Amino acid sequence: MKRVSDWRGLGASLQGASVALGNFDGVHRGHQLVIAQAAQAAQAKGLPLGVISFEPHPRRWFQPDAEPFRLMTLDQQARALSDLGVDLFYVLPFDAEMAAMTDEAFAQQVLAQGLGVRHVAAGFDITFGRGRTGDPDALRLYGQAFGFEVSIAAAMGDAEANKYSSSAVREALVAGHPDRAAVILGRPFAIEGVVVEGQKLGRTLGFPTANVELHDYVRPRLGVYATRTRLADDRVVAGVANLGCNPTTGLVTARLETWLFDFNEDLYGQTLETELVAFLRPEVKFDGLDALVAQIATDADDARRLLLPEF
Repeated sequence: MKRVSDWRGLGASLQGASVALGNFDGVHRGHQLVIAQAAQAAQAKGLPLGVISFEPHPRRWFQPDAEPFRLMTLDQQARALSDLGVDLFYVLPFDAEMAAMTDEAFAQQVLAQGLGVRHVAAGFDITFGRGRTGDPDALRLYGQAFGFEVSIAAAMGDAEANKYSSSAVREALVAGHPDRAAVILGRPFAIEGVVVEGQKLGRTLGFPTANVELHDYVRPRLGVYATRTRLADDRVVAGVANLGCNPTTGLVTARLETWLFDFNEDLYGQTLETELVAFLRPEVKFDGLDALVAQIATDADDARRLLLPEF
C-alpha cells in the first residue's frame, strides 16, 4: 500500500482510483462497509482501491484545545487499511486551504482534478466542504458534473445502536466497556506508543511495567485492564495494565503501564501496541504499598484467567 500525502501534482499511477471518503478514525465496522463498497467498484472496473482521510483530523484543526479523542495513530490506521486490501492511502493535509474549500470546490479540485477519482464511496451521513454543507445528495450531483460515480453506504448497527460510529467507540471506552468498543471496531481497541522510563517502582515490587504515553488518544476509563501486547517483532504477550495517574505512588499524567506476564526483556525505546481486552476495576488510591502489591497480584490472576485458558 502506498501512502500519499497530497492531492496536488500527482502522477498517473496515483490517480484514477475507486476511493472511500471519510475520516476513518478507528476503521470500525461502519467504515469497513464504506471501504467494501469502494472495493466492489474497484474490482468491477479494474481500478486501484483508495481511501481518503485527513491529517490533522478536522476536529483537531477546528478545535485545537479539544480533549484528546483519537482512536488510532496514523500508522495503526495504515495497517488496518492495508489489511482490507487498500492500494492507495491518501492522507490529505487539512490546512487553511482545505478548511476554506466549499463542497463543490472540494469535489472538483481535490476529487476530480487532483486525485482523478473514478468512483467515490461514502457513508450515509457524510458531510464535507466549508461549513459541512456537502452531503450524499450533493456528492452524487458533483459526481455527475465532474465525472465520477458515487455510492452511499447505509448505516450499520446492532441491537444496542442504530449505527456504528467513532463517537460510540469513544463513549464505550470512556464508560469502561472495551468489550463494546471491540464489537463496533471489529477488534479490540489498542494503544500504540514508544516505551518510556517511569518511576521504576514496579520493578522493585516485582512487576516491571512498560510505560506508554497516551498523547492524543481518547482517554478510556481510568483503571486496570487485561491486555495483549504486540511487540516490535510481532510476538503477542498477555498482561495486565494500569491506565491512570498512579494516585498511590505519586501522581503522573495519565498513561498506560503494562506488566507483561512471564517476560523479562528490555523494551525501552521500542514501539508496542497494547489491546485493552477487559476492564477489571477502576483506579483507586491504596493506603500503602503492601495493599497495592496485594491488589496487583489479584488483578494479575484475574487477567490470566481471562486471557490464558490454561491458567
